[in-house]
Amino acid sequence: MTSPLPCIVPHWPGLPANVGALATVRAGGVSQGPYGDGQGAGLNLGTHVGDDPDHVAANRARLAAILPAEPAWLSQVHGVAVADAGKLDGHVPDADASIATQAGAVCVVMTADCLPVLFSSTDGLVVGAAHAGWRGLANGVLQRTVDSMRAQGATEILAWLGPAIGPQQFEVGQDVLQAFRDGARDDVERQVLSDAFAAIAGKPGKYLANIYALARTMLLRDGVAQVAGGEYCTVSDAVQFYSYRRDGVTGRQASLIWRK
Repeated sequence: MTSPLPCIVPHWPGLPANVGALATVRAGGVSQGPYGDGQGAGLNLGTHVGDDPDHVAANRARLAAILPAEPAWLSQVHGVAVADAGKLDGHVPDADASIATQAGAVCVVMTADCLPVLFSSTDGLVVGAAHAGWRGLANGVLQRTVDSMRAQGATEILAWLGPAIGPQQFEVGQDVLQAFRDGARDDVERQVLSDAFAAIAGKPGKYLANIYALARTMLLRDGVAQVAGGEYCTVSDAVQFYSYRRDGVTGRQASLIWRK
């Protein structure tokens, strides 16, 4: 796949040929200042971050031009609701995930440190995307997405973990560790989830959390064992990615998937 926009094409073994997927980076648009890419050409796609609305509209138009249809944008609220990307017809629901069975419908989530997860059934007939910050992850947004896909006929499901805050940057408190421990299904899973948190020396009650490891554990409990990705850090890589934790005022990148 080639694109006139800078983007990441997932290295995703097993992804069916009838499925397209990509993740945008901060370059390739018209946004300026904190929404730019250091050269005044940022591809900020978020309408809610204070950027010039005309710049966001131009960026979204550039993205739509390389897709089969306008993405099914969501109003992300760190929840677990799942929308049907093929039935939104321009409506922007409060949801943090979407699925699609209709060819050409584009599932999309925006992030700037939270974890984007793309999904495809092994036959490529059902796809999905989820926005997984730690709250959504702990509360089951990935499970809801997988369940919604299976309700539409998906059996074996593949997942790709897109660009998110890396395990050396994601400092959290005891409350985050406890949320995952409390949600564990058994003692074995509780230990595996706990192992994704590394105590920070000299900072009692503070941990470095590995959101990629947490997501892999949550996916495995729901029967999704073929998981790719997880090699990026949005905080550390200021050239490629927007990061809310790093910059505060910043843009949003997107991760997208669709049936061809």
